[in-house]
Amino acid sequence: MYILWDAFASKTKSLFSNQMDSNIEWFQKNPPMEHSYSELPILSTF
Repeated sequence: MYILWDAFASKTKSLFSNQMDSNIEWFQKNPPMEHSYSELPILSTF
């Protein structure tokens, strides 16, 4: 409990980035067909 309070009180930055551009597996709901890509997909943010 102290660790959580200390983190909020000191307003430390998160270890994880909000932009996970290199982790495409988090954007997929299911594994792609054949469990691999024939070409790398293009990710675009709006």
